[in-house]
Amino acid sequence: MSAAPRVLGAAALAVATTGAVHSAAPGSGAAATSAATGTGSTAFTVSAPAELQRSVLIDRSARPSRDSAREVLGRAAGKQLGTPRGGQGRQSNGNARELAKDAEQAAKKLAENGWVLPLEPGSYRLTARFGECSGLWSHCHTGLDFAAPSGTPVKAVAGGTVSETSYAGAYGNRVVLTLEDGTELWFCHLTDFAVGGGETVAPGQVIGSVGSTGNSTGPHLHVEVRPGGGDAVDPYDAFTVNGVQP
Repeated sequence: MSAAPRVLGAAALAVATTGAVHSAAPGSGAAATSAATGTGSTAFTVSAPAELQRSVLIDRSARPSRDSAREVLGRAAGKQLGTPRGGQGRQSNGNARELAKDAEQAAKKLAENGWVLPLEPGSYRLTARFGECSGLWSHCHTGLDFAAPSGTPVKAVAGGTVSETSYAGAYGNRVVLTLEDGTELWFCHLTDFAVGGGETVAPGQVIGSVGSTGNSTGPHLHVEVRPGGGDAVDPYDAFTVNGVQP
């Protein structure tokens, strides 16, 4: 008795897939295969006795009809519609709380990683740009210069870890800030430092002040952006990509 449902299921699958089942006579050693009218159809081997195969072909009442499927769907819909209003309300409130929590976390993440200007708007003017070449530098300019009065507070452009605070030759007093993705931000020609190595800072936190140390013709902040600590890229582009207009 236990083998019959499996045999019926295999035969029904063959019928539903190909539209026909051909059976060999019992004991002939030939396997029963299915044939379809289209090309590329798959053949199914049916090991059921011939009388069971014939019963599947003749008795189609066992196959689910569209009406029976509608009844099942109708019963399922009835159960859903019968859900108490209070239960739906509690579920909606729970979803709303989850959405609010996700939004709050996303806003916090943006605040932690969003870029800001290194100097207050209106307190500086842009002078030397990335890629300019002249006798002022031994190589073409690799940063963006913000000319401002000496002592103007310099802020961290983004959240990260201070990996260096030192005098760096032509760069003067320099703070190197490493971001989460490995990008290094260099803040150069500072008068002094407001942070130390290994310190974690947030966007907008004061890290030093504008100066004229190193190779400098006047007080200004020289900013460099170095993805992965490698070669410098245009800081102006980096600022705009991160939603900040220098």
